[in-house]
Amino acid sequence: MEQQHITELLQACKNGSTTAQFEIYKLYYKAMFNTALRILQNSFDAEDVMQEAFLNAFTKLDTYKGEVPFGAWLKRIVINRSLTQIKKKNKLQEVNLEVIDRKLEDVDENEVNESKIDYVNLKVKKVAHAMQQLKDSYRRVLTLSLIEGYDNEEIAEILNISNENCRTKISRAKSRLRKILTESSVLN
Repeated sequence: MEQQHITELLQACKNGSTTAQFEIYKLYYKAMFNTALRILQNSFDAEDVMQEAFLNAFTKLDTYKGEVPFGAWLKRIVINRSLTQIKKKNKLQEVNLEVIDRKLEDVDENEVNESKIDYVNLKVKKVAHAMQQLKDSYRRVLTLSLIEGYDNEEIAEILNISNENCRTKISRAKSRLRKILTESSVLN
């Protein structure tokens, strides 16, 4: 029933109905904003990206074939726009990430003792705070993997990296997250 309603709204959008566009927007804006926010870590940028994604979706609605649910199609637009926004910002900031990568690669992944983490009592806020401490590329792959539910191949495609690089980044990101959580549980 819900999918039929969305299909009818999408058809009305194709016919130029601004009322239908507003209805679609109301159905999806919170989820799309949250997706952009998790990637961009900035509410102003997330709002801009979400708005641009909706505009893009409404102008390119003829390319939507219905092979996947509309929400998934729209989420992919939001993710791609978010990643484009990050690339634009990175070009402007000219940050030397190679030095940071080398420092993180020096961390022995075996240093993290998983038995020290009390997974049962681990709080969502602690994990979210720990994720904020990760470098952007690690936070992005973990967000796409653990929160958004994409598999490694999809993440590699979204980020335009090889499958091997994707698996390595996810593994290192999880290891680094474990280390942060272990250190914070020792301190608390």
